[in-house]
Amino acid sequence: MTTALTQSSADLAHRPGESLPIVTTDTFDGKRIVRVVGLVRGNTIRARHVGNDILAALKTLVGGEISEYTKMMAEAREQALDRMRAEAVARGANAVVGMRITTAMVMTGAAEILVYGTGVVVEDV
Repeated sequence: MTTALTQSSADLAHRPGESLPIVTTDTFDGKRIVRVVGLVRGNTIRARHVGNDILAALKTLVGGEISEYTKMMAEAREQALDRMRAEAVARGANAVVGMRITTAMVMTGAAEILVYGTGVVVEDV
């Protein structure tokens, strides 16, 4: 299901708010789940940039963090989280429980980040 909210979450410059709580646990302290919306997910696929590959190759000679790749993967994670958050909101959830992140190589030089969890409606206990 593609919505305007989901589409806008693809743009890191115009991120939806982070007001939707997301946890890796199956429960929230002080909250109870009153309705399960279901599976919500977000993903992105990022490819390496040839310029960054050259810098990374040079970095392997001296060691240390390859900050260009660190930044790229951090942005990819945030974008996938934003897309999951947008889908949860679009489906009526006000929280996500059991959130997980996974990654997979889809082709040489490109990786997918997939974020998923259970969209729920919670209220104070």
